[in-house]
Amino acid sequence: MAESATVRRADDPLDLTLSDDELAAHREHITSFITDVTDAAGVDEAVIGLSGGIDSTLTSHLAVEALGAENVFGLVMPSESNRDENMSDAERVASELLDIDYEVIEINPIVDAFLAGYPDAEGDQLAVGNLRVRSRGVLNYLVANHRDALVLGTGNRSEALVGYFTKYGDGAVDCHPIANLYKGQVRQLAKHVGVPGDLAEKTASAGMWVGQTDAEEMGLDYPTLDSVLALHVEGGVSTTATAREIGVDEEVVERVRGMYERSEHKRQVPPGPEPLY
Repeated sequence: MAESATVRRADDPLDLTLSDDELAAHREHITSFITDVTDAAGVDEAVIGLSGGIDSTLTSHLAVEALGAENVFGLVMPSESNRDENMSDAERVASELLDIDYEVIEINPIVDAFLAGYPDAEGDQLAVGNLRVRSRGVLNYLVANHRDALVLGTGNRSEALVGYFTKYGDGAVDCHPIANLYKGQVRQLAKHVGVPGDLAEKTASAGMWVGQTDAEEMGLDYPTLDSVLALHVEGGVSTTATAREIGVDEEVVERVRGMYERSEHKRQVPPGPEPLY
């Protein structure tokens, strides 16, 4: 997605807040899901890429609840685009908050090796950003295969519906435990399970390049995105009614609809022709 200089914000975003009982139900539902998936695969351990963001922080907390700290292994994979604050937060989650084993692996040499093989992509911000994400995905699976573990993804409902993830990058995982939660609900459940407020409310960034933020790249903030998805894309409310309900231009609703439709291929198994015989 191209970076946008304007971030649209709804005047009155939809209230998707979960009650305490609903939060407790989600917590139980997700931890049971993690246990069921690992049991079905016949493994005890999970590997999680830790970015320092709220999605991986919540997922790792719930994985520890489900499997025990001794069965969750974190990977911190810094690059030039997200080295300092984010990686410090990732190590803080692993060592201070959860006390799980983890390893720090620099991905710059891996990215540089790819670009040496195909130098024409040098300077292409989006292509190289996706390369960084895909390099982390390869490392996740290298470590998981070596440890006989599953890779837990950190994708949420909002990002999945608009394709805000890298195909065969952060989308290349064995499961997404928090895939049923909109972004705002991810933040809410994170606070519910004890994630410190500074991490729960941290500005979201995919870390694809220096200074990148989700809101600037998508052109709208998460409360607006969540509202349009819940009302229009998943709820079936018309463009006009959705725009009126949350206080945005109809163009914003149509923008989200377009993101949803154009990213359908990311949510499907790669297609092939039907068998002839």
